Amino acid sequence: MIDKRTLEFILTDQQEEMEARAEETLCRRPEEKKIDLKSTQAQAVIGVRRSGKSTLCYQALQSMGAKYAYADFDDERLVNLQADQLNDVLEVLYKIYGDFNYLLLDEIQNVEGWHLFVNRLLRRKMHIIITGSNAKLLSSELATFLTGRNKEIPLFPFSFKEFCMMKEIDILRRTTKAEGFRRAAFDEYLKQGGFPELLVIEDNKGYVNTLVENILKRDIERRFKIVYKAAFEQMAHHLLNVSPTIVVTTDLADLFHFKSEHTAKNYVEYLKQAYMLLGVQKYSQKSKQRSVQEKVYAVDVAMMDQRENAFAGENLGYRLETIVAVHLIRKCKIEGRDVYYLNDRSGECDFVVCKGNKVEQCIQVSYDISAERTRKREINGLLLAARQTKCENLLLLTDHESEEIMREGHKIKVQPVYEWSLF
Repeated sequence: MIDKRTLEFILTDQQEEMEARAEETLCRRPEEKKIDLKSTQAQAVIGVRRSGKSTLCYQALQSMGAKYAYADFDDERLVNLQADQLNDVLEVLYKIYGDFNYLLLDEIQNVEGWHLFVNRLLRRKMHIIITGSNAKLLSSELATFLTGRNKEIPLFPFSFKEFCMMKEIDILRRTTKAEGFRRAAFDEYLKQGGFPELLVIEDNKGYVNTLVENILKRDIERRFKIVYKAAFEQMAHHLLNVSPTIVVTTDLADLFHFKSEHTAKNYVEYLKQAYMLLGVQKYSQKSKQRSVQEKVYAVDVAMMDQRENAFAGENLGYRLETIVAVHLIRKCKIEGRDVYYLNDRSGECDFVVCKGNKVEQCIQVSYDISAERTRKREINGLLLAARQTKCENLLLLTDHESEEIMREGHKIKVQPVYEWSLF
């Protein structure tokens, strides 16, 4: 039991931390516009740890000039807080902040029974913004707990455009100097990734290793009461090492000696629910085909090798594909589109972008197409996609090449990823 005096001390500390953000240089992100502060629904910003969720909410509240209060339940000093003390938290917040009609609750899912407290406040017309980074704040559970009184806003680590904004790289000027700076920035982004704090710290590996450990142990093992912890963690690190990869749960079960394929399937799902992995389904007109052979990507390239004992090389091709996948998934979630991959015996295409059942674009990714064999393979993948989907919007993304290719009556645009991802 935490007494009110201790609660006041903790929540006042948190107030000072939040107010300190006014002195920082912060990045305006497109997801901010998705937060509807006038809505009577709870606004739930969800995503991987350390992707900037609370900062996004802070900026939305500041932009509106809202009177709000803030509580972070990921604070280790609140680890033993019980649901019946949430009203004490509310009372202390009124003492600290005065009157307010907006309440920002960071990682409130750490408190069992939180949904009853939030529902009560929603009935009292309080505007609620909540953040979450683990499976307790997924769509299904939010819908169950808040009975439809919520709006979900997914957030990812920085895009390349946001990375440039934070490093004050000009993304518009068309000069040799500006182009050179953008290419240098992309080389850095390709290796470092987009976690906001990696822009200001030097120990990348230590940071990412701690982040991964927190996700595995706090967001998954504790939540789902994982029995085979060591095997689960080995599987998680393995998938990060070999991503992007098509998941075959029978192989995972054999490799890590799980008792059943079902266990491996559940473990992969937990990693996706904690936003460590992102899944892309196989393109098919048949629902059954789309539900198997999912391809998974790390949520950020930093997780591919910036971990202890990752034993991973540069893998620039895989890293480039991962950046494209995350950017596409993020953009398509905002725009109401879906992303698939195409694969059959005659070839494959990395991404198929759909609006409903209509294919709008087919995208292939290759780091370097200067070798004739590679060039032919990537072009053939796009031609295969064009034949199967009847789509003529064909794009080949590379590290630096730019041209237009005509093959078999189809026009293929070749464009560098750093240029494509800015617009």
